Amino acid sequence: MIRLRRSATVAALTLAAVATTVLGLAGSASAHVTINPAEGKQGGYSRFAFRVPNESDTASTVKVEVNLPENAPVGSVSTMPVPGWTVAVEKRKVDPPIEVHGSQLTEAVSKLTFTAAPNGGVKPGEFQEFPVSMGPLPQVDTMVFKVLQTYSDGNVSRWIEEPTPGAEEPENPAPVLKLAAAENAPASPGASAPAAEAADDDDDAESGAAVALGVAGLVAGLGGLVLGGLAFARTRREPAAKS
Repeated sequence: MIRLRRSATVAALTLAAVATTVLGLAGSASAHVTINPAEGKQGGYSRFAFRVPNESDTASTVKVEVNLPENAPVGSVSTMPVPGWTVAVEKRKVDPPIEVHGSQLTEAVSKLTFTAAPNGGVKPGEFQEFPVSMGPLPQVDTMVFKVLQTYSDGNVSRWIEEPTPGAEEPENPAPVLKLAAAENAPASPGASAPAAEAADDDDDAESGAAVALGVAGLVAGLGGLVLGGLAFARTRREPAAKS
């Protein structure tokens, strides 16, 4: 019995050590700048947030520079105010122009620079999110955002390495947004109305059939109970047969 207890204890300690190692590796691997959510749809508008964790034990993150990909310009980019931070927006010329709601845009946002107020920033052990709205998202499979993270002690983390298909995650990975192909949209807003009405009719029919079947089953069940009760009462009233 003592040997079994010792074996169980050793096994538990081993599992704990392995779990600690795995969690530690997972934590270190995920402690970089990311974009959340990491997926969107081509042609759509979405709200994203650049999540910036602080990896320093002594310094604060005081500046975050987000570079938008040159090969995938976005027509509309807007930021949400973050308390204690200011943002500077840089633009660049694009050719061919970007079409947004019938307008031809010759400029697109190229860089967002978030700067913390004096004595502020992301402190050790903390993280900060910088919300951004973007659209229409370009017709590409992925968007790679190269980010520079500057600390109060002057150190700079360069999250600029692009992923390679089939290879391990790079040491300093850049945030990557995956874009799925948009579903075919109807030719006009009214074109989808008959289909929607037909779908609603099918749903109503299915719902009605389900309700009818349920009612029929309930009636059948009640009928069986009534007949069983009558049969039971009749057997109690009839005298026993004489031998």
